[in-house]
Amino acid sequence: MFGRDISYIDAVYGFAATLLISNVDAPPAEAWVSLDALVASGAATQALGFVLSFTVIAVFWRLNVRLSRQFKGLDSPTTILNLVAAGGVIFIAFTTQGISDPHSTDLPLPTAIYALNLALVSLTLTAMYQVARARGLLRHPVSRRQNLADIAGAIVTPVIFLASIPVALAWGAIPGRVCWLALIVLSPAAGIIAARFADPPRETSDAHASQS
Repeated sequence: MFGRDISYIDAVYGFAATLLISNVDAPPAEAWVSLDALVASGAATQALGFVLSFTVIAVFWRLNVRLSRQFKGLDSPTTILNLVAAGGVIFIAFTTQGISDPHSTDLPLPTAIYALNLALVSLTLTAMYQVARARGLLRHPVSRRQNLADIAGAIVTPVIFLASIPVALAWGAIPGRVCWLALIVLSPAAGIIAARFADPPRETSDAHASQS
């Protein structure tokens, strides 16, 4: 049953990624005359939106896979949270339309809604893991110290997206999206810092215990 639940969620992520193509309109024939004409038709903006959101969905899918591998099962609360996160991933196709359509890409509201969408998906996946840990659904128990390190690493992504919302609303769509670039540096840095505060590997701990 657990495997069927995970397979269903995987299929939802795949469907959400496929749905992104609906935001890419076929350029008119005259747009293919030159690269400049193709860009002017809005095809480049829509293609960039597709690539961005496809990458985001792939990252969320990989995160979901990584978290699910730590579970020995799903109960009702964790299943509901997993479905909520999957629903948020499907919604990315809608919010991508706002940031990739040439007529709305420069407006601040689409950027703010897109950032909120991604932040909520990230927070929901983190909440699912925390609920699973609290309900004893992890294959290997995680100490409080390890859990705090994991939370610190996971919270960076939603914080950046949430912080970009007031920036976009106050100064425009482009400054808001520039904030997202901080993830290129902060996300790996948070992972490194979290790893330093994590528990030592179980084999190392057992070796030290046997020597003492």
